[in-house]
Amino acid sequence: MTALRVLRSKRALSAGLSRLLTQTQQQQFPSLQHFAAQNMPQQQSTRPGQSQHRWLASHQKRPTSPSGTPPPPCSEEGASASSADSLAAAATSHSATPTIPSTDQSCPGSSPSARVAQVLHHFYPKGVSRASTANIMASQYTVRKVGAPHTLDHRVYIEKDGVPVSPFHDIPLFANQEQTILNMIVEIPRWTNAKLEISKDELLNPIKQDTKKGKLRFVRNCFPHKGYLWNYGAFPQTWEDPNSIHPETKAKGDNDPLDVCEIGELVGYTGQVKQVKVLGVMALLDEEETDWKVIVIDVNDPLASKLNDVEDVERHLPGLLRATNEWFRIYKIPDGKPENQFAFTGECKNKTYAMDVVRECSEAWEKLITGKTAPGSIATTNLTVSNSSSRVSPDQLPPLPQNQELPPAPIDASIDKWFFISGASS
Repeated sequence: MTALRVLRSKRALSAGLSRLLTQTQQQQFPSLQHFAAQNMPQQQSTRPGQSQHRWLASHQKRPTSPSGTPPPPCSEEGASASSADSLAAAATSHSATPTIPSTDQSCPGSSPSARVAQVLHHFYPKGVSRASTANIMASQYTVRKVGAPHTLDHRVYIEKDGVPVSPFHDIPLFANQEQTILNMIVEIPRWTNAKLEISKDELLNPIKQDTKKGKLRFVRNCFPHKGYLWNYGAFPQTWEDPNSIHPETKAKGDNDPLDVCEIGELVGYTGQVKQVKVLGVMALLDEEETDWKVIVIDVNDPLASKLNDVEDVERHLPGLLRATNEWFRIYKIPDGKPENQFAFTGECKNKTYAMDVVRECSEAWEKLITGKTAPGSIATTNLTVSNSSSRVSPDQLPPLPQNQELPPAPIDASIDKWFFISGASS
């Protein structure tokens, strides 16, 4: 009998939620009449001699202001016909934690969603989750590819809502208000060899393949590794200042955005904007420059909830930090360069230390973009930084080539060669 009462209660809640959400959709999104008509309780759908369209019109009178003028309609962004279904499905599940669709509290139709939240809070006191900030942030960005990969002409531009932006300057560093989730730009997908990076000196800083003496650069495969071990990229709105010597590494910054190694299980793609959390940092000393390598994990990775600091990486991914140290130490040896060195004897510093490094590099970027530090050859054109003299509007940008889905150009077979480095695993 108890189980039967619970089932009936859940079904009643499901029906109630559907009705409340329908009211919300009608009031907040008046143009979505078809959605409202499909989800209206049967006894209210029509009256004799009256169409659903006319019935909805007569029952959706918008409130007026004191002057008698109707307020502007609320935004239709985020409206989804599947919202009612997802809420109802969650309500009938004993274990599910439903997701509340976000609403603009300035709109007159916000109160039904508030009532939905109150009802759900009663049945799910442990908490009701909202749509992931990370997923919302990621969905804003797309890529525009120009030229074939593995050519000098290849560029990957990042766009927000169809407008090209700078991955160096326009994408915010932090993805949430608490500043616990950060945006990362993927430059090099895991297991690939092409050395791609944000171009500092080109308009809007597209991602391109690095060159040396006019030739495209590829990292070598140092046994037992193949290409890069992680999704490798950078934090936006950060800069390692070459005018500043770090007090602990005793070396200046490398004049680049802060490097990031994302250790999640999925292989990313060039230009992808990932939402990550910081776990630790290594201090590579590369040609007498401090080249920080921040260790992060995608917040959507299955292991993300278990990885919160550097010691968790060794516990759940044993050997990865040691392999990371080895990779950075030896990867230039096949090209005739000496072994790289690390500060702190190669130790991976913890999350607290890493976040201090992130904030220092963010402050350095702030001085760069506002003109307090001379930019030199760095292109600082941006569309979003309000206190930057380099800010422009989209119509001031020159036209960019259209997106081109071209196959990669052939590369030399030697790129796949394995190099065996003496003492690499010591």
